[in-house]
Amino acid sequence: MPWVFVGVWSTGFVVARLAMPHAPPLGFLSWRYAFSLLAFGLWIAVARVPWPRGRAQWGHLAVSGVLMHAGYLSGVWAAVKAGIPAGTVALIVGLQPLLTALWVSGRGQHRVAPLQWLGLGLGLAGLLLVVWPKLGRGEVTVFNLGLSGLALLSITVGTLYQKRHVLPGDVRTASFIQLAAALALTAPLAWLEPGSLQWQPELVVALVWSVLGLTLGASSLLFMLIQRGAATRVTSLFYLVPPCTAVLAWLLFDERMTPLAWAGMALCALGVGLALRADRA
Repeated sequence: MPWVFVGVWSTGFVVARLAMPHAPPLGFLSWRYAFSLLAFGLWIAVARVPWPRGRAQWGHLAVSGVLMHAGYLSGVWAAVKAGIPAGTVALIVGLQPLLTALWVSGRGQHRVAPLQWLGLGLGLAGLLLVVWPKLGRGEVTVFNLGLSGLALLSITVGTLYQKRHVLPGDVRTASFIQLAAALALTAPLAWLEPGSLQWQPELVVALVWSVLGLTLGASSLLFMLIQRGAATRVTSLFYLVPPCTAVLAWLLFDERMTPLAWAGMALCALGVGLALRADRA
């Protein structure tokens, strides 16, 4: 299941690259949430699965949904719309396990280990190797870099929040509540966005895969993985996503990675690995 998750999750950045020339990000995501709710609703009705009990759990699911769907996806898709390459935004968001390990180790009286600080330094150095040349070419700007940072912060906080507050339950009803909360936030903001959806074949393909492959598939797998594993162990899967995304973006869109960029990606992976190793020690 973890390897399936990595493969499917990596396509999310590529799908954003496919769809964004034909739609505003929040408008597209609103349609994605709406169709996903319809699919989950039918699935729930047919299977007659139980709903979470208690207002507290509904509230926790809503908060995690806003963070892990509305915050994370809006940041990623808006960053791609603003011109950042799919492989680069995947690398930035791929720093999530490093941030998670630092948070888990640094909370309360636990100190951050020197190995984790080394991992942080290597991760940031690797990111700089990838991003710095793109800043000079205009592919990465302060704006789309900030949007990528918003996505990174949202998925990190959302994963930690869900692991701590959301009780084990059926992934279908839990996802329905999370998506409903994300739609309630995203849809009103979409009305303020300039532009409209252009129903080209690329957009239709992106929407179908976003609903079936990413929301019903990858997001449901992430929910189950968070329930079954420690936060740092689950988020360690994310550092496998950037190289997968880079290869897909190269094959589909000719987004080329220079040797320096590949070296930076390797440094990021090493930094994440060190941070996770120190967290398990």
